Amino acid sequence: MNTKRWIALGAAVVLIFFSIGLNTVISIFKTDFFSNFDSLTATEQTMIETVVEPGDMGNRIALLSVDGTIQDVGTSTPFAAVEYDHQNFLGQLETILYDQSVQAVVLYVNSPGGGVIESAEIYEKLIEIKEQRNIPIYVSMGSYAASGGYYISAPADKIFAHKETITGSIGVIMQSYNFSELASNLGIEFETIKSGEHKDMFGGTRPTTPEEKAMVQEMINESYEEFVDVIEQGRGMSEADVKKVADGRIMGGSQALKAGFVDGIGGLEDTIAAVRADFGLEDAELFEYESSFGGLTSMFGMKISSFFGPSPEQQFLTKLMSSNSGPRMMYLYGEY
Repeated sequence: MNTKRWIALGAAVVLIFFSIGLNTVISIFKTDFFSNFDSLTATEQTMIETVVEPGDMGNRIALLSVDGTIQDVGTSTPFAAVEYDHQNFLGQLETILYDQSVQAVVLYVNSPGGGVIESAEIYEKLIEIKEQRNIPIYVSMGSYAASGGYYISAPADKIFAHKETITGSIGVIMQSYNFSELASNLGIEFETIKSGEHKDMFGGTRPTTPEEKAMVQEMINESYEEFVDVIEQGRGMSEADVKKVADGRIMGGSQALKAGFVDGIGGLEDTIAAVRADFGLEDAELFEYESSFGGLTSMFGMKISSFFGPSPEQQFLTKLMSSNSGPRMMYLYGEY
């Protein structure tokens, strides 16, 4: 072959390999790249496990936390976190239900309570874990474990509190505003068309009638008796003993110990040490769940969130969103 033919042949070979390479790159770009990009920019939460104390991975202790008002106000996003993520926490409990490596649960409760429904959902899931898994649940109380915070603590095998912990506040509350007189003073009149006499009860546009208050009181009493029953079953106490202090009063840790509402005075480390010693779990791994959005979304979201932090306006809106426009029954202590 002369030189020109060798050059032409070489050029043809180069073109063939270039074509193959280009098609391969395009194929990868269409499939793996986009799937990887999707994973990098995912916005759905996933639960990851973080080891707190290394140990036996076949016998583990799950460290859970309820920190904040127990209300379902939505889930966290990569750029904004809610104080307490109710659905995420229920997901953690559901995971424990089927994870055979988890041999005990330590639940840290730092909450003034919250919604009747949300508190009941946590309670029912904890009971399900106890019945199906037959594993111990120990509770460590933080600054608060009042009202709904105590409701979710009641089924625990042991409860530890600090001397300074505020607990108790056993009961139910429902509040609404009546601004009809203020509106009248401002010359504002409400025109209401309704299908029934009580359709606008607790709407704030008129005083509540004695009959309507009696209706709501019946609902409150029913939920209160349910609360008392939860404590009776969880603490092995009589109804009379529970009701001695179940009048809405708050108690410190020492008072709660005397009343039989907690089992010991101590913090989180004491609670973990107790469950290890009581159930031969000295070598067990201690882990906790964390939420992750994965990849770039998590990284940039975390950076932005940590850099700016929640503004006072964001904090106000978060609190506003946690309150429904209408009154609702709450297992809640104080104005949170």
